[in-house]
Amino acid sequence: MKNLSSEQIRKEFLEFFKSKGHEILPSISLIPDDPQLLFTVAGMVPFKKIFWGLEDPKYPRVATVQKCIRTNDIENVGRTPRHHTFFEMLGNFSFGDYFKKEAIEYAWEFLTQRLEIDPSRLWVSIYKDDDEAFEIWTKDIGIDPRKIVRMGKEDNFWGPVGPSGPCGPDSEIFYDLKIPVKECPDPDKCTPACGCNRFLEIWNLVFTGLYQDENGNIGELKRKNIDTGMGLERIASVLQGVKSNFETDLFMPLIHKSENIFSVKYGAQESTDISMRIIADHARAATFLIADGVSPSNTERGYVLRRLIRRAVRYGQLMGADEPFLYKYVSTVEEIMGKSYPEIVERRSFIVETIKNEEERFLKTLDQGLAMVERIISTSKNISGEEAFKLYDTYGMPLDILLDISNEKNVQVDVESFNRHMEEQKRRSRENLGVQSFVDSIYESISNFKTEFVGYESFESESKIVAMISNGEETGSVLSGNEAEVIFDKTPFYAEMGGQVGDTGRCEFSGGYASVIDTYQKANLHIHKIKVESGTLRIGMNVKLIVDERRRKSIARNHTATHLLQAALQKVLGDHVRQFGSYVGPEKLRFDFTHNSPLTPEEIEKIIMMVNDEILKAIDVKTKIMPLEEAKKIGAMALFGEKYSDTVRVVFVDDFSKELCGGTHVSNTGEIGIFMITSERGVSAGVRRIEATTGTNVLKILLDQSKMIENLSSKLSCQKEEIENKVKILIDENQELIRENGTLRKNLILQNVKEQCENSRKNGKKFVITKVENLNSSDLRDVADDALRIFGKGVVVILQENDEKTTFIVKSTLNNANEIASNLSKHFGGKGGGKGEMAQGGWNGKVDTGKVEKILEELLK
Repeated sequence: MKNLSSEQIRKEFLEFFKSKGHEILPSISLIPDDPQLLFTVAGMVPFKKIFWGLEDPKYPRVATVQKCIRTNDIENVGRTPRHHTFFEMLGNFSFGDYFKKEAIEYAWEFLTQRLEIDPSRLWVSIYKDDDEAFEIWTKDIGIDPRKIVRMGKEDNFWGPVGPSGPCGPDSEIFYDLKIPVKECPDPDKCTPACGCNRFLEIWNLVFTGLYQDENGNIGELKRKNIDTGMGLERIASVLQGVKSNFETDLFMPLIHKSENIFSVKYGAQESTDISMRIIADHARAATFLIADGVSPSNTERGYVLRRLIRRAVRYGQLMGADEPFLYKYVSTVEEIMGKSYPEIVERRSFIVETIKNEEERFLKTLDQGLAMVERIISTSKNISGEEAFKLYDTYGMPLDILLDISNEKNVQVDVESFNRHMEEQKRRSRENLGVQSFVDSIYESISNFKTEFVGYESFESESKIVAMISNGEETGSVLSGNEAEVIFDKTPFYAEMGGQVGDTGRCEFSGGYASVIDTYQKANLHIHKIKVESGTLRIGMNVKLIVDERRRKSIARNHTATHLLQAALQKVLGDHVRQFGSYVGPEKLRFDFTHNSPLTPEEIEKIIMMVNDEILKAIDVKTKIMPLEEAKKIGAMALFGEKYSDTVRVVFVDDFSKELCGGTHVSNTGEIGIFMITSERGVSAGVRRIEATTGTNVLKILLDQSKMIENLSSKLSCQKEEIENKVKILIDENQELIRENGTLRKNLILQNVKEQCENSRKNGKKFVITKVENLNSSDLRDVADDALRIFGKGVVVILQENDEKTTFIVKSTLNNANEIASNLSKHFGGKGGGKGEMAQGGWNGKVDTGKVEKILEELLK
């Protein structure tokens, strides 16, 4: 058997199937072009439409190494030798070309001849009724029938996905690890059917030759397909002679990284080993997800990424981590896999920043969340769904982390109630979203019709009314004063799409006119929302459509400026910048993009100047229709996650900007006039937002600012150029007044503390407790120092409450401040500590001086 690295295995696999006439295709993104899937979960995902008969194959036989993500078994990751969230699937596929015989022969040849695996170590399973596969395995391959296991539908039959669809039997190839397994009930008669982990499944061959209808009837497909999948991590463990996937060259460098960071040794303690394996797995998954454009958030893909990062942080904490560490693994992932996946090399710095920022964000709330868990379980063995939801919603603690903690603490979580709270939140979100709706069935009846768009060439068109809907019903006429949604055979009105708002304007007809309030798209139809101002609009009428030209030109200025802005952002900030959303209207443009830190004033100025330089050059803006693949080759930018047809429209601004876009633009950059950024801010983790505007909108802003400066000059009784210095003087004077006020407040507090110290001494107490308000940490320490000096010998505790959070400082001459702070915090579900003479702490909740006094009395007995 060959001893191959993971890199060599990928190469051997692809070269072998290339020699068998397969087209070698690259891995698609982890974000598939499939609304039914969050992630690419298997090697067949890129070919799903072909398997379903919805698309004809470009190649009859294909081979890939596909990166995949699955999180349905996340609780098993790190606890078993084989479970992962991110993994690679080696696959060969046939679309109506070869079938069972060749699929089996190729697999056997690759394993036994190319990889030189001992055939005596291989077993196979087949579907219980698949005699054809049995014949191929025994007669053509020559495998001992005793090493073929027939299994039922739950083990060896694939599909259909849903009530109907393609399906078929499969055959799995197993490698006999030949290791003693304690769980095996009968080692002498053990087979892959046993499930005792002696046999490792390494390759699944799916024979998709059948179709099941809605009634459960199964028939044969006209075009029979082959779909195979072999996990790279599993076959690597076989060829590298290790017991676990985590001991292969895909993971061990990451395990060694943990050994160095946490000063631990892999193999010394099972709980630590589990933590290291989880961190290694999640580091890979997070790296690849971010490289493919996912950012941490609380929805869909972003939430999965956030869970992975936060789960890794939690397991790092179990090994002593108290600061961000996961970002340090990105360079190791790059070393292992960068050669095969250049996207992680290209975006490495952005990936590092994104993970580190998310770690810092979680660490700020994790301690508070853990403290809340401690408070709950101190009085109960159950965490309610409401409490679990608060931990998720307020402290960012994913449910699976809470479940891990509950298992460690031997408490129960009401998952069912938690899920109800989650569904309720989603329901409220849907209600608040306010989705524009109309009668889909009516539009579906004319969905084969396509509105002809003539708006690139003209602001007007002679058109005919095809359909109208009013009050949710199809109608033949719309009277004056009423609104309707209208479809014309052709239109100059641009429908809202790609971030650009829809056009407005007029619809003139015999005997009246209507205002076009908005235009949007459904399938191939342009829907015009109109209000009839006079006359009666009737179906079949010939009308004249007129776009609001002034508004459209303002939109065009902002749209072309958006293209210039994106190009400038990439040139100034780096190639990691990707569009994450946009809005283009007549008054302004908004552009969301991937970047981890606020832009500096220097960067903003550089971007503004760069865009305006292109405007001043008065460059012709050109468009060209071309094949999608050609557009990609010339480097045209595309919106991440957007689905494009085989033919696309590319907008060129010389060599400065090339972008796939169906929107409307100026014909020359000089028409934009001027460009100004009005704001820059963060909108979510790893995503920034720029708002900007162009043309006369900029002039209006400048005029308003000029008026404001004039008013300030008048009110401050100074010249315009003196305003900045005058404001600085006023700020300094105000700061001095604030300082004086603070000193007075501090003196009043000290006077109160002095009285409490004297009372405590008179009563023979060893401690004094006082509550203060609105002090910063420095003043709080000063008050504690003064209080101890006044009190003399003993303990001083100064408490402060702010936004239902309590902080405190302990000063002591008895060398027990650390013990007091720790015990006091723990009692209220918080954290505290320090040194013998001074310590501090806090908790979530209000101050209860009575309880604090009782705790101190108990501690100082």
